[in-house]
Amino acid sequence: MRDSDSVRADLDNSAHDFVRPFVVTGGRTTPVIDGLRIETLVHTAPHAYSAPIQLEQREVVRLCQQPTSIAEIAAALHVPVGVAKVIVSDLAAGGYLTVREAPELSTAAIERIRDLVRAL
Repeated sequence: MRDSDSVRADLDNSAHDFVRPFVVTGGRTTPVIDGLRIETLVHTAPHAYSAPIQLEQREVVRLCQQPTSIAEIAAALHVPVGVAKVIVSDLAAGGYLTVREAPELSTAAIERIRDLVRAL
């Protein structure tokens, strides 16, 4: 077992590593690109790997080497979907990401997803 001072030090260190979502977006809550949905697919443009971008944006660029949904990006960054939308829209507006709508799901696919979620 660890002593309480060690646990407290770990908590203090993790608190310093946390960045508030509004800091990541510069206080903005509205994406510059309208109409982004959680299932929107995002893919990194080749020149984005050498771009002078912030830490969170660099992580999105890394995550989107393969098409990735905004919901998956939010989960990977541990931020709300709205914050992920702002980050994605900034990168897309800068030409660092390509954005395309996900194909429509069939009723059978939606029912399958529902059944899998219920099984969890």
